[in-house]
Amino acid sequence: MKQFNLVFAILFALFAILQWNDPDPYLWIPIYGYACIVCFMNYKNKYDLFTHIAGIIFCLGFGMKLLFVRDGVMDWMNRYDSENLVQSMKATKPWIENTREFGGLLIILIVLVINIFLHKKAGAK
Repeated sequence: MKQFNLVFAILFALFAILQWNDPDPYLWIPIYGYACIVCFMNYKNKYDLFTHIAGIIFCLGFGMKLLFVRDGVMDWMNRYDSENLVQSMKATKPWIENTREFGGLLIILIVLVINIFLHKKAGAK
């Protein structure tokens, strides 16, 4: 569990750094920073259920927005025929950017949920 959180704390820190060139770094640096801090705190055995639940609620809410917004994930799948997301690192099309952002939220959501289950499992022993 400690190694899992250390790896994801490092990955989320790198993701936050890579957002510097993003069109909206003011939004994504704090999002990945939050995930990094949560994983680092778990690594240090400072688990807090509230921070996990708050992150999950945020990811679900913002993810739903990106899923259904104009030029969001649903449009990427239906209107733009699931166009290649990695054709260029510079996303010039909003549906590409929104779908990539959705993927980032999904990664954070999965890590937070795994942490809750791992913590419950470790506490049951």
